Amino acid sequence: MSIQQEKIKELVERRAKAVMGGGQKRIDAQHKKGKLTARERIDLLLDKGSFEEYDMFVWHRCTNFDMDKQHYDGDGVVTGQGTIDGRLVYIFAQDFTVSGGSLSETMAQKICKVMDMAMKNGAPCIGLNDSGGARIQEGTNALAGFGEIFERNILSSGVVPQISGIFGPCAGGAVYSPALTDFTIMVKNTSYMFLTGPAVVKSVTGEDVSSEDLGGASVHAVKSGVAHFAAENDEDGIKIIKELLGYLPQNNMETAPFVPTSDPAGRIDDSLNDIIPDNPNKPYDMYHVIKSIADDGKFFEVHSKYAKNIIVGFAHMNGRSVGIVANQPKILAGVLDNNASRKAARFVRFCDAFNIPLVTLVDVPGFLCGTQQEYGAIIDNGAKLLYAYGEATVPKVTVTLRKSYGGAHIVMSCKQLRGDLNYAWPSANIAVMGADGAVKILYGKELKEMENPEERAKLAEEKKKEYDDLFCNPYQAAKMGYIDDIIEPRNTRFRIIRGLEQLANKRQSMPAKKHDNLPL
Repeated sequence: MSIQQEKIKELVERRAKAVMGGGQKRIDAQHKKGKLTARERIDLLLDKGSFEEYDMFVWHRCTNFDMDKQHYDGDGVVTGQGTIDGRLVYIFAQDFTVSGGSLSETMAQKICKVMDMAMKNGAPCIGLNDSGGARIQEGTNALAGFGEIFERNILSSGVVPQISGIFGPCAGGAVYSPALTDFTIMVKNTSYMFLTGPAVVKSVTGEDVSSEDLGGASVHAVKSGVAHFAAENDEDGIKIIKELLGYLPQNNMETAPFVPTSDPAGRIDDSLNDIIPDNPNKPYDMYHVIKSIADDGKFFEVHSKYAKNIIVGFAHMNGRSVGIVANQPKILAGVLDNNASRKAARFVRFCDAFNIPLVTLVDVPGFLCGTQQEYGAIIDNGAKLLYAYGEATVPKVTVTLRKSYGGAHIVMSCKQLRGDLNYAWPSANIAVMGADGAVKILYGKELKEMENPEERAKLAEEKKKEYDDLFCNPYQAAKMGYIDDIIEPRNTRFRIIRGLEQLANKRQSMPAKKHDNLPL
């Protein structure tokens, strides 16, 4: 065998060994937990044969605690580029079979390299997290590595889509990278995120809590909103990432890919003409409206388990990707509260950053009242949503279906927040408040002084009708030009699509500034 052949043989053997990560025993342990390995996840995610790996032979440089005596090629993270449905992406996947996937200085450098390349080449960056946190043996070098990653998350924000898949532990400072990215997917029962683990919580507060109850997928998808999606297993998590990318552009200079459809743009849906109940306090399901207007009735919801009184997600309309924001009358009457406001604001800002038009479906009776909401900063949180819509320069089409009252009317993409096209159904009520509340304020004293209950009730009904006729309809707003047109519900899909096509070349910019000061 020639020297060249020996060197090639050595390369092949080194590659084969690197692919095995921490070895078969640790791979088996990973499978026993119901988890895939880093490379198995990458293989599932990327188009077959498209993965180009970087830094397979990187070693850590730590000599503390006899670390110089144990090395694994790749040092606990697999990094590189590939394609998903033919579109370029950059990816890193932490390998739990090597040092528990703990972050070292060199691992951070590997991750930063692909993040830099994603920025340079204008492609999404996907991080698959499965790590025990910072590598303790490396001390501040590991912490510095986290800082380098976070800085790139910040610089990449609004430039290229960033997606985090949490497929195992993610604790301590490591949680801030997913928090800085655009979307986070967690896996039920095998992944968790928290700043301090159960042992520390127990020692500090005396509280006994499991990892799942402290920071599992069900907690973050339902209660905190940290996770946008909760997957059933690794395979489901990968599927969600792939589907999500289908609605997103490569970067902030491009538009999302066109998806051909046989669903006619002019399709009408007669069921929408009957969906609004006669009783203004009776709920209906906003999902029916969303699926009616979307191509082929397909809606990809984001944050489906969190703040369910507002719905956000992606759809295609006549082949073009759109972001949909809609109040849900079935949950808390569609009222806006702290969580719903933050959820929608974050989504609106993402869509605006990546050139995805916004379709807003309004049926909102107002903001949720009470001490819990006020103490939770409903003023600031409501302002976040208002701010998000007001600064958005993408095409914005708003349809008011029923209620649109008070401050909540303004917040939900009204004409004064630079809404491009604002439509209303004939059933729309656009006013400072509903008739009941208005009559109590306007005529409360007069009604209270009336001794005859029958006369009092009669006057109250007369005044309610007077207020209804004046304000609780879309015509007053249309008269002032705040509503561009009142449309027949069954034609909603066609009117939105035609509006978006008219706005396709919209150009609007913000005043020159270093950056805004969003009410965080």
